[in-house]
Formats: sequence, structure tokens, C-alpha cells
Amino acid sequence: MADILVLNHVCKAFGKRPIVKDVSFTVREGEVFGFLGPNGAGKTTTIKMILGLLSIDSGSIQVAGHDVDTDFEAAMSHISGIVENPDMYPYLSGYDNLMLQARASGTDAARVEEAIRMVGMQLRIRDKFRTYSLGMKQRLGIAQALLHNPKIMILDEPTNGLDPAGIKEMRDLLRTLAHDRGMSVLVSSHILQEMQLMCDTVGIIGNGELLQVSSMEELTRSAGAGVYRYTLRPMEQALPLLQARYGDRIAEQGDGCVDLRVTEEEIPALNRLLMENGVTIYGLSAAAQSLEQSFMELTGGGNIIG
Repeated sequence: MADILVLNHVCKAFGKRPIVKDVSFTVREGEVFGFLGPNGAGKTTTIKMILGLLSIDSGSIQVAGHDVDTDFEAAMSHISGIVENPDMYPYLSGYDNLMLQARASGTDAARVEEAIRMVGMQLRIRDKFRTYSLGMKQRLGIAQALLHNPKIMILDEPTNGLDPAGIKEMRDLLRTLAHDRGMSVLVSSHILQEMQLMCDTVGIIGNGELLQVSSMEELTRSAGAGVYRYTLRPMEQALPLLQARYGDRIAEQGDGCVDLRVTEEEIPALNRLLMENGVTIYGLSAAAQSLEQSFMELTGGGNIIG
């Protein structure tokens, strides 16, 4: 797959305060890339530099092979972005709003119709914008962003304010655009569980530094390495033993199970400890962590809206 967005050693400071520190990552053709970071981590600043809304102090950003600094117009012709809720004329229909944008950008009506089909708005496109649900407004915003046929779309909090059904619709739409249409999507969201379902690759930024870039599969699998899930009875007898010996390595507990961070070499001694103290082991398996658990480990927690 081609590299559509490439950041090389990007830095940004406001005054003497560094905000983005030597950030490098790549978004490939046809993937959904999740960009996560705590509040103040530098995520939004990075997105603004990608979209040309902030200057780059050092390093480079390329969009479809065009440098954002030296070949700005060509770079921006391959990118589109939506920050939170799209803003359109409420008294016009969805179709008329799109046609206004199309005329301004020199896009023909055929492309408008194609964008409408891509986001599944055919049945309501002639209704007034003000009558749309938030999810439908988001879909229309994406249709607008698709008009110039970008290679990559940047979405900042696209599921913000949506109900669970709307979130699923947005997830399905973005994955369809990426996997079936070959468009790259960079998306930020504070709903980590949803990002785990939506994204192919995740980049986690903290304190201005890129902490990790991994495929979702690699991230959850590697984060779960050394985490083992025990099903034990009686749990009230098992927990004091585990807390005394492995208290700082209990990852999670509940429903008769406990997750422990131990090495393979430690498992035989742990099993003996439990059995010698009258605890029965009903189950033992490697436990893959969620994106939320991985995020907390890498960043130390905190509010991830940034």
C-alpha cells in the first residue's frame, strides 16, 4: 500500500514551550489510523499542522508525495478535514448545500451524486439540513469532504455527540471508505472502545512525543503479553494470596476471574501457591488487553480528549 500521509521529525513550539516533539508516523492507503493522546498531548496541534492550519517549526509533512510547506496547494488538493460538527446552511437541503460547495470548488454534479451514494444519504438528501439528526449531519459533512476526491480524510472527534446507533453507522462508513474505496482516514476520538473497533492502526501521543505506533492487532496482543487470566474458586480465598505476593501486578478482577502480569516462568510457582492453599484453578489463558488498558499504560491515564 502507498504512503499517503508521512510525518518526518515534526516539531512545534508556542514561544519557548515545545508542544510537538520529533513526531514521525505514516498513514497508508486504505487504512483507518487512530490518533490518540491525553489532553494537551499535542494531538490537535499535529492535526492542524497536517491540515495547513499551523506552520511547522521543523521536520516535514507530505500528503500524497507533496510537501505541505513547499507544495501547499498540491498537498491540500489530496486532503480533507472535518473538526467536530459540520456547519452548513440550515434552511437549504442537504443537496443544495453540497451543490454550493461543488460550484465553489469546480466539482461537477456527477461527483456530488457519487458522494451522496458513498455516505448513504440518497433518501434524505432533498430534506432541509436543519431537519437532520446529528448522525445525518456528520454523513453530509463527510459527503462534502469527499467532493474533491481526497486521498486522505482527517476527522477530529467524528462521533462526538452521537448515540450508540450513530456511532456504529459512522464506524461502518469510515471502514467502508477505507477498505472498499481505498481512502485513508486519520481519526481522533475520546471513545477508546469505539476506536478499537474502527481503526487498523493506532498512534499514541503523550506530552508531545509519539509513544507508540502499532497495528491494532499488534497493540492489543503485545500489551497482553505476560497478562494471564485465572478463573479461581473460592475467589475470596485466592485474592489475599495474590495480593500478598503479586499485589502490584493484579491487572483486573471480577466475575470469578483475575488478570495477573506474570512471566511464563512464574506460572508453575503461582499455580502451586494457589493449589497448596486450597484454591482450585478452573481456567488459565493469556489475556489480550483492550486499547484502553494499553493507552493507560503508555500515557499514565488522564483525559484523552486533546
